[in-house]
Amino acid sequence: MATPGDGEDAPPPPPAAAGSGGSLIAKLGEQWRSTKEHAETYPYVWGSYILVYGGLGAYISWRWIKLRRTEDRVRALQARLRQLASAEESQAASAHPAPPPPPLHQQPPPPTGPGKPASAP
Repeated sequence: MATPGDGEDAPPPPPAAAGSGGSLIAKLGEQWRSTKEHAETYPYVWGSYILVYGGLGAYISWRWIKLRRTEDRVRALQARLRQLASAEESQAASAHPAPPPPPLHQQPPPPTGPGKPASAP
């Protein structure tokens, strides 16, 4: 059995009954201890967890930043477009409207009813 002077961890306290109202801190401490033991027992498993989930987190954050930059560019372009449209509207409103151009050549409407008989020679 380990003594406190050996440098080894003290034996874990007996687990509390499931029905007892153990404190949240005690439960978290127990979970932390069991996770730590598992990480020390299986370091390659935890290394792969860190590599996979860390890489996934880095990829998601990179895509999120890229999305935010794209949204910022779109907002800037929309603001610029609104500004150009309002400038064009104010220009059109301030300028005197030109009279419509006269029609080039308007043909008379075709006659309705019977036509004239052709003159005989």
